[in-house]
Amino acid sequence: VGVLPGCKSSPESKSAIAQPDQCHSNPTYPLYPNPSAAAASMASIPSNDVSENGHGNGNGPSPPRAKRPRAALISAAQIRDEFAHHDPAVARVNNGSFGCCPASVLEAQARWQRLFLAQPDAFYFDGLQPGLRRSRAAVAALVNAGDVSEISLVDNATTAAAIVLQHAAWSFAEGHFARGDAVLMLHYAYGAVKKSIQAYVARAGATVVEVPLPFPVTSPDAIITEFHAALAVAKAGGRKVRLAVIDHITSMPSVLIPVKELVAICRQEGVDKVFVDAAHSVGQVPVDVRDIGADFYTSNLHKWFFCPPAVAFLHTRKGGPITSQLHHPVVSHEYGNGLPMESGWIGTRDYSAQIVVPEAIHFVNRFEGGIEGIRSRNHEKVIEMGRMLAEAWGTFLGSPPVMCGSMAMVGMPCCLCIESDDDALRVRTMLRKDFKVEVPIYYNSRQVKVQEMAKDNNSDPVTGYVRISHQVYNVKEEYERLRDAVNKLVAEGFTSAKLRPAEKKHCDLVLP
Repeated sequence: VGVLPGCKSSPESKSAIAQPDQCHSNPTYPLYPNPSAAAASMASIPSNDVSENGHGNGNGPSPPRAKRPRAALISAAQIRDEFAHHDPAVARVNNGSFGCCPASVLEAQARWQRLFLAQPDAFYFDGLQPGLRRSRAAVAALVNAGDVSEISLVDNATTAAAIVLQHAAWSFAEGHFARGDAVLMLHYAYGAVKKSIQAYVARAGATVVEVPLPFPVTSPDAIITEFHAALAVAKAGGRKVRLAVIDHITSMPSVLIPVKELVAICRQEGVDKVFVDAAHSVGQVPVDVRDIGADFYTSNLHKWFFCPPAVAFLHTRKGGPITSQLHHPVVSHEYGNGLPMESGWIGTRDYSAQIVVPEAIHFVNRFEGGIEGIRSRNHEKVIEMGRMLAEAWGTFLGSPPVMCGSMAMVGMPCCLCIESDDDALRVRTMLRKDFKVEVPIYYNSRQVKVQEMAKDNNSDPVTGYVRISHQVYNVKEEYERLRDAVNKLVAEGFTSAKLRPAEKKHCDLVLP
């Protein structure tokens, strides 16, 4: 992981994220509960971090900060304390959906919130932009960006997608793209991003082409083959491919995509721009945006990097002509001053989640190996738990371990008769309410044309999969509760038809 300028890497582990002075949890000014003290402290911020209009420009030097000693490695008891606010009655094996935030980061966020409420004017005009810049610098180092100016902080990856797709829509509307030019996306693109593609570029005149990815998947080569084929369709008849939207880790089903290889294919085939939707990547897999080489790259920090909701980043390569043409969908006073500034001032709102990125870095560096150690252990554990479930249910993992990060897809027993997305949602709801197990369920349609349905140990087709996550707070007993809940349903002869509305209470599964 990159090291911020002037930072010293951890002596305990080379893989730990750098702990520079500007990466500690204390904001630019001490977090005094006394409003007058806080205001006085904010007034001491150097003027070279504030532009003439009173708003920090986000690119000035960080003010001097008090050094903070590195904490000792975190213990199991301290991990439990950090996540004691989780409902202890629930087996929470779904970190992938909403992430998690430790108590120490929540406390830092609360201090920022109180500081804002104590003296909003001083916070907005003197403290906000320096705080955001420190977070942007930390993210730039984390993902090996070329410059802090390449990083914009936004609420989530969906917002980042809207920024990129909005620009593509304008390009169609203003005649820079011809009506019918193509936009390529994966079949398993995130649902909100799919709808954004329809709302922005399809409506503006783009031809949308999907890559029909196989699932279960056996190797990265299977994805690359399908991508080549879909790209040929997109280019048919001399059509230009203006944008490719590629997931780094798909959400449902969860699969680690060979994103660097797909970006390289796009370059070879003349695709104008590549946007990598990596909502799940930071904290699950190593990320080097320069090595990946996409034009746009986004990832959430509240899913796998321990930040509060809602904070994500959008990386745009420096120097490209398109950079100055990107705008936040919410137009506010900073419009036209560059996307980092536009994103850092979108009206009165709570910016605290975006300011505590340094505190999240401090938290991950309390673990052996820092974020790399966390990723490695989460991966090992999710594969171990996935195999345990697959063995208990007579099924299999939906992808090989090399295509998993900290999430894994596990086939469910065929006899549950999950026959639709609605069935999957109803069974998920039942597991939450009746068994206190929170886990997403994926319905794998039998209409997939690129492969036969995968079968369980009884040669029956598997249509339902659980997506399990593993994060530092998880314990084995939570996965055993999921295992036992499903086994109980099987033993009782349960089928998803029992949860359907009265007129649909039948199971259409026909075994070959």
